[in-house]
Formats: sequence, C-alpha cells, structure tokens
Amino acid sequence: MTNPQPAELAAAMPYAARLGITIDEAAPERVTGSLAWEADLCTVGKTLHGGALMSLADAVGAACAYLNLPPGASTSTVESKTNFFRAARAGTVRATSRPLHMGRTFVVVQTDLHDDDNRLVAQTTQTQAVLPDSSRRAP
Repeated sequence: MTNPQPAELAAAMPYAARLGITIDEAAPERVTGSLAWEADLCTVGKTLHGGALMSLADAVGAACAYLNLPPGASTSTVESKTNFFRAARAGTVRATSRPLHMGRTFVVVQTDLHDDDNRLVAQTTQTQAVLPDSSRRAP
C-alpha cells in the first residue's frame, strides 16, 4: 500500500473494522482513529472493556508504525503496554498515535486515548517489529 488513505488502512484490519474502529487521519507523524461506546463492547459497570480500548490503541498504533516503514517492509506488534486512567462510559474514544522511535528493526509508537471531554482515558506504548521485504529474501 503506497500512501494509503485512512479508509484503506482501516480495511486492511478486519478485526478493527468488526469492533467499529475507524482511522480518521493517517500520516507518518500522526494517525488518529476512534471507537464509539457500544454496550456489547463493555464490561462491568457499562464501561468500555480494556481489551476494546487496547484494540483501538493497537490498530491506530500499528497504522502509525506501518506508515513509518521502509518500502516493502511490514510490521507486527511485539510488545504493548497500556496504562488505564479513567473509564469510558459513553460517547467516543479518540486515539492519537505518534512515533517515538523509528529504527531499522523496531518502531515504537505512543497512542493516547481521550474521551469526549478530552480527558486522558489510557496511554499505550507499543513496539512494532520491522519485517523486511519478503520478496528480497533468499528462497
């Protein structure tokens, strides 16, 4: 995918699409996305499940990592760490991902999740492996 549009990035992640995650803006320096509160994505107390929030962060973070890869390379999450700060009980959670480190073998991104009142819900830092272009590997 050369210079993918947000809809193309979202379409490449069927799990994220199934959850209702959207990619709203996509550039190497910043990717944004969102997830609307839905009852079937909740846990006790009608709050968005931590797994749903982590899925949002992972999808947006992976898109950010992908946009910072060398041509032909792909990526895979190797580590993800999330701090949860408050519950999301309604509305839409918005994610903003920015690269922290763009190396030859790993890309590290930070994704901040905010609620409708712009309060920090969670922060995720994830490491993505840079997988070289498979067409250039020896058979």
